[in-house]
Amino acid sequence: MKFGVIVFPGSNCDHDAYHVLSKHVGQPVDFVWHQQTDLSEFDALIVPGGFSYGDYLRAGALARFSPVMRSVKEFAAEGKFVFGICNGFQILCEAGLLPGVLMRNAGLHFICKHVNLRVENANTPFTSEVDPTKVLSIPVAHAEGNYTCDDVTYQHLEENGQIVFRYCDENGEVTAESNPNGARSNIAGICNLDRNVMGMMPHPERACEELLGSNDGRDIFRSLTHAINQG
Repeated sequence: MKFGVIVFPGSNCDHDAYHVLSKHVGQPVDFVWHQQTDLSEFDALIVPGGFSYGDYLRAGALARFSPVMRSVKEFAAEGKFVFGICNGFQILCEAGLLPGVLMRNAGLHFICKHVNLRVENANTPFTSEVDPTKVLSIPVAHAEGNYTCDDVTYQHLEENGQIVFRYCDENGEVTAESNPNGARSNIAGICNLDRNVMGMMPHPERACEELLGSNDGRDIFRSLTHAINQG
């Protein structure tokens, strides 16, 4: 088993993801420069947070054209796992690997704080080891986390169980007050129809040590490791 963490110009959470995978999940991991196109040595890819290409034009809109993204699409089409976090989620949407788009936050402010998450679908490769009854505490840090999609896409997401996480209050209730960025129906994370590609705006890699205020993110990475082992 081997993880790859893709690095674009402007990525800044790549080392966080590398640290968690190597030190807390105990798996081999390498960085993947965005010009690399051979991904054959990897079983799963992390598309990390940051500001790829300075978020010029629109977050993730330029990174989708990096050479590695053509290979990421082929990688995902083979059924291998791709996990986008924050800017990585934006890139996966811009590349068409996930439906919808991430817009500017309601209120137009950058948000950096811990939020509460409710697991909407515990039956995915990314959530199988997460206690579905637990409200997760995981930080967000973004200016464009307002998940948006049209009505037909939303209906498909609901019907197919593709909504993986929603923002909620400390009791697990989905409320307008618990939605930090105006995302449609409090959506914080979604997966594709085949369940092998997931994106989420909160940063689980920043919530894997009690020292950082929460280790609720660790089970997401453990879920992915379990899924790879299951073949």
